[in-house]
Amino acid sequence: MQTATPLTDGRLSKASTAQYWDDGFLFPINVLSAQKAQDYRAQIEAVERDWLDNGLDLPLATFKRVNAQCVMPFVYELATQPAILDVIEGILGPDLLIYSAEFFIKNAHSDQYVSMHQDLTYWGMGTTSEMVTAWIALSPATQESGCMDFVRASHKSAILPHKDTFNDKNLLSRGQEVQVDVKPGDKTPIVLQPGQMSLHHGLTIHGSGPNVSDDRRIAAVVRYITPKVSQNVADKDYAMIVRGADRVGNFIHYAPPAALFTPQSVALYKEIRDARAKAMMAGTTVRKGIYA
Repeated sequence: MQTATPLTDGRLSKASTAQYWDDGFLFPINVLSAQKAQDYRAQIEAVERDWLDNGLDLPLATFKRVNAQCVMPFVYELATQPAILDVIEGILGPDLLIYSAEFFIKNAHSDQYVSMHQDLTYWGMGTTSEMVTAWIALSPATQESGCMDFVRASHKSAILPHKDTFNDKNLLSRGQEVQVDVKPGDKTPIVLQPGQMSLHHGLTIHGSGPNVSDDRRIAAVVRYITPKVSQNVADKDYAMIVRGADRVGNFIHYAPPAALFTPQSVALYKEIRDARAKAMMAGTTVRKGIYA
């Protein structure tokens, strides 16, 4: 098991920050207690139990997979934990916005996977370094359960060609797969215990295999940006300011939900989803998946 990234008063050291920029990722980072991680797991599993057939306008899986912070108060709470924001500030600085928060869940003995890809490929933000993804484990992420694999220093490339597969077993919005030969020896397995997180750059090539373990692999994934980021494809975009200030004004700000799936928050969710679909689905005529 890899030693946890050292923190000083909850913040990254200069050496750890430098390692992130050298490698394009950093892990494992202790941010939640095991009990707190279990509490958040219990909350998402309660949503799965109570809201699956509760009259939602969209499939519950869609709400879990994009912008869950818009409709689930506990997701916003998780994404704004001071212990997490203190670490993110070491990478992005004092002005922080949440771009999105979502769940990547693989059930036990599932053949679902995430193809090797770069996050920024279809987001309409170009090759910005003003974004970081926090991948927070709510259950063990092991090689057996389908933990992520990162390709070290791959963030130093531009956005590489990708192929859309729209494979039903692929958890990505377009089943996008980077068109480079990633050998097994190029991959670093990102093993995490509940309450630990990893960080990765938006250009870091990564993916994950199926879950052959006896437990679900549950992750809360939060995309943080700075106000310097801009949406270059869609007509407009949205973000939640969570620390510091936005003196640029590239994003429409909005408040967290007051309760689960309120009519107001669901309407806002659809508005954001429709706006982002123009970027996420640009260049394809296929209307399939979470942005269809």
